[in-house]
Amino acid sequence: MALAVVYSRGKLGLDAPLVTVEVHLSNGLPSFSIVGLPEMAVKESKDRVRGALLNSRFDFPLKRITVNLAPADLPKEGGRFDLPIAIGILAASQQIRSDSLEEYEFLGELSLSGTLRGVSGILPASIATTKSKRRLLVATANSEEAVLVSKAQIYPASHLLDVCAHFNQKASIAPLNGALPETDSGAIRLNLADVTGQTHAKRALEIAASGLHNLLFIGPPGTGKSMLAARLPSITPPLTDQQALETAAIWSVSGMQRPLESWRVPPFRSPHHTASAPALVGGGSVPKPGEISLAHNGVLFLDELPEFDRKVLEVLREPLETGHISIARATARSEFPAHFQFIAAMNPCPCGYLGEDSGRCHCTSAQVLRYRSRISGPLFDRIDLHVEVSRLPQAEMTGDSTANEASETILKRVITSRQRALTRRNHLNALLTPSEIKLDCTLDATSNQLMEQAVDKLGLSHRAFHRILKMARTIADMDAQESINATHISEAISYRRLDRQY
Repeated sequence: MALAVVYSRGKLGLDAPLVTVEVHLSNGLPSFSIVGLPEMAVKESKDRVRGALLNSRFDFPLKRITVNLAPADLPKEGGRFDLPIAIGILAASQQIRSDSLEEYEFLGELSLSGTLRGVSGILPASIATTKSKRRLLVATANSEEAVLVSKAQIYPASHLLDVCAHFNQKASIAPLNGALPETDSGAIRLNLADVTGQTHAKRALEIAASGLHNLLFIGPPGTGKSMLAARLPSITPPLTDQQALETAAIWSVSGMQRPLESWRVPPFRSPHHTASAPALVGGGSVPKPGEISLAHNGVLFLDELPEFDRKVLEVLREPLETGHISIARATARSEFPAHFQFIAAMNPCPCGYLGEDSGRCHCTSAQVLRYRSRISGPLFDRIDLHVEVSRLPQAEMTGDSTANEASETILKRVITSRQRALTRRNHLNALLTPSEIKLDCTLDATSNQLMEQAVDKLGLSHRAFHRILKMARTIADMDAQESINATHISEAISYRRLDRQY
C-alpha cells in the first residue's frame, strides 16, 4: 500500500479553501474512484489523468486507486484538481520524488497529451497560498495572473513532464516572484474633450466622480448620454493596489482576467437591457458573481434604463445600499462585494422626443406614464443626480471642439476634492453615515430654509434629503469650502427637481 498527500485549492465564492488531495494505492481489482463531494467535471478527471499519464510515458498503476478530496463537505468543481491528482498518483507509485511536495500547492487542468491548461479563480488561490507560505505551481496560462499577488512564489509549467522533471531534480522550473504592475500605459482612450457642449451634464458628471454619487441622464436620442457615461472612468482616480486586487479577484472567479494595461482603471460594465436578474447579481448552482460585482470599485452603466425588466431593476436596490450581494443556494452560500457607482440613461418617453419643438413626439400621457413607471420610486430615490441632457443647437454642435475641457484637467480637480473628503472621513461623501452627515453637513439659516422649501415642493423622502446634503458636501469640497452654503444647497437641489415629475 502507498499513500501520497498533495495540496490544492478549491473555489467558494471569492475564497479559495485548502483542499488536501489524498491518493491511496492498494491491492485488489484495478479501479479508480474519487470521493469528497466531486461534481461531474471532477469525476471526469479520471479519464483525463489516465490519458495524460500514459501519453507522458508514465506507468498507470494497475491497482485500486482511491482519491480523497478533503474536506469532504466542500463541493469540488472544475478541472482544477487534475494536476494534483496526477502528481499524487505518481508520488504514491514512486515515479516522482515526494520529499518536497508539502511545500507546494497545485492547480491545473490536464489535456490527454499531458499539456497543462489554465483554470478560473487563480488569483484568490494565489492569495491564499501566499498566506500559507507555500509555493504555487500552475499552468503557464495562469502565471501572469498569479504573480499579481505580492510576495507570491509562482512556478509556471506547460506540461506534466516539466512538473515531474522539477520534482525529480532533472530540470528545475524557474520561479516567478509576485509583484503588482507598476504603471498603466494609455489604458483609457476616451476623453471628455470629445463631447461638445453639454456643460451642465459635464458638471454633474464631475460632481458624481468627486463624491461617488449615482447619476441618471434623461434626454432625447443622440444628445450624448451614453457618450458622457462612457467617459466617467477617464475622470475617476486610479484604483489603489488593494482595490485593484479585489476587482481582479472577482474577475478571476468569473473566468476572466483584467488586462494588465488597465489594472488600476476602474471597471466599466454596461450590460444589455435584455440581461436577467441572475446576470446582474450573480447566481448559478455554484454561485458566481454578476455584473454588479464585476463593476466593484467601478461603474455599472445601464443604458435605456426603462427597457430593463422591472423585476431585474429591483434587485439593484439592496446592493446600492449595502455594497454587497449574498447568493444562497442549496449547497453553498456566497457573498460578493458590490461597491459600484450606478450610472443610467433613459429617454423622456417611449419615442424619445417628448418636449421638443419639432413635434415628432406623439406619445400619449398614459404611454409616458407607463414608460416612466417601469422605474420604481425606491430605485429612483437611490439615484443622487437626475440630469436633463437637451439637444444642442446647430451652432454649438459645429463650434470649436478644442475649447472643450480635457479629462486630464477635470481629473486633477476630482482628485483634489476627493482628497478633502478622504482626509475628513476616510471615505467619500456618498458613503457618509447619518451621524456623519449631522457633523459634516451642518446648514446655516438660509440653507436650512432652502431645504425646507425643497422638501415641501418636491415631496422629498428622508433618503433624498440626505442625498442632497451629501451632494452639497461634495460641491463644497469642489469649491474648497469648509462649510456648506446656500449656493451649494441650491445646486444640489437642482439635480433633484425631477423627483415629483418621475
